[in-house]
Amino acid sequence: MPHTHHGACQCGTVRFEISGAFDCFFLCHCARCRKDTGSAHAANLFSTTATITWAAGQDNITTYQVPGTRHEKSFCRTCGSAVPGVQMEGGLLVVPAGSLDSAIDIRPNAHICCADRAGWDSDLQDVPAMDGLPG
Repeated sequence: MPHTHHGACQCGTVRFEISGAFDCFFLCHCARCRKDTGSAHAANLFSTTATITWAAGQDNITTYQVPGTRHEKSFCRTCGSAVPGVQMEGGLLVVPAGSLDSAIDIRPNAHICCADRAGWDSDLQDVPAMDGLPG
């Protein structure tokens, strides 16, 4: 039985279902991924065989490609949430892990582009952890 995953953007305008397995899961620390997410790294799943079915909102997706590169990001025009994108002329499905509402059975394979990581992104295991908001 094939793996099936459901996901959506923050506002629920874009909804999708993915059928098939993920090949790999990378946490990318490159400057472009940090800009995409506003965070320490992007967390993306990749598949060359899985398929995506748009349940709603496909017409509300914008894809931005950094000029002169293969780096691109798809997002909901309403809320700005990252959503899956089909890249490499249909050969690669890229799924932001945080866009999925269902659990996945794959853990990250690696942190990548670590030479480009933000200066503040080290020894984070020493930062206090909280179960909720501070205060």
